[in-house]
Amino acid sequence: MAKVRLVDVAAHAGVSKSTVSQFLSGRFDYMSKDTKARIEASVAALNYVPNAIARSLKTNTTKTIGLVVRDVTGFYTSRTIRGIDDFCKNSQYNVLIYSTDFDPKKEAEALQNLSQINVDGIVIAPSGANTALIDKLLGQGLPIVQFQLEQDGTEKYIILSDYKKAAFEATEYLLNLGHRKICFVTQEFEAMKSRRDRYQGYCEALEAQGVAYSKDLILHWQRETGFSRSPVDLLRSEVAPTAFFSQHLAITIELLEVFNRHNIAIGQDVSLLGFDDIPMVEFFKTPVTVIKQEPYDIGQEAAKLLLTLINQKETPAQRITTPCTLVPRDSCRKLN
Repeated sequence: MAKVRLVDVAAHAGVSKSTVSQFLSGRFDYMSKDTKARIEASVAALNYVPNAIARSLKTNTTKTIGLVVRDVTGFYTSRTIRGIDDFCKNSQYNVLIYSTDFDPKKEAEALQNLSQINVDGIVIAPSGANTALIDKLLGQGLPIVQFQLEQDGTEKYIILSDYKKAAFEATEYLLNLGHRKICFVTQEFEAMKSRRDRYQGYCEALEAQGVAYSKDLILHWQRETGFSRSPVDLLRSEVAPTAFFSQHLAITIELLEVFNRHNIAIGQDVSLLGFDDIPMVEFFKTPVTVIKQEPYDIGQEAAKLLLTLINQKETPAQRITTPCTLVPRDSCRKLN
């Protein structure tokens, strides 16, 4: 069966190609009700599907944005994707998703591929390894909004949680329960502002209550190699913490695995507070206290800002922060 063309719809409706084109583009305020009805009926009768490629060549837009994330299956990421996709659907935009598996090379390829297929803009949770490429694409006029991770504070358009305030409030919560030895469990943070902000919030909360800082209570974790020191060995050391404050969902899960393997009871033998909520936490024997981010809202804000940039090229730089919420559960006990 031959593909139905714009000219076929025009002939069927008894109008010009230009009139059908304007109708399909939403510019039909001047048209009579009869003309609009005839075109609608012709589109339906012929089962006409507009040629998106031809339209994009004419308008220099594709009504498509790219989304680059590190792990599409992550709990935080999946909720962010939903927020972006919902906002874009309501604005008649499509979303192309690239998952980089934490590989900076894949991230660079995703950015280049999306640029080459002429997406109207990109939302990205960046690794920090491709800052120069992102700046180059921005300089070429491609709108890009970053979220989740802030590298050095120079990002032009970015959506974040209020990490410093959240870490301060979480540490303050543990201090008010009587904990004075709080282990801060983190990925390397010196070179990344988002992680450094959490560390500063932790330190400032200790200082505010006159609690001495100890570098022995900073426990590092890497995705590939795990903890730099056994959390169990730390619990048996002279500086044994009474609480662990985890900075990432993957860290919290690994802590739970280690403690369970060694029969260390959360909420009794040690307290645990984690950044990011945990899927199905209500079914845990001891539900974990968390700092809850709002990834869906972050996704909505990121998509909203990107579409603003697409339609208003001279939009000034914006750094938008969204609040976090402390959710107390049974994993943090009050000390006598």
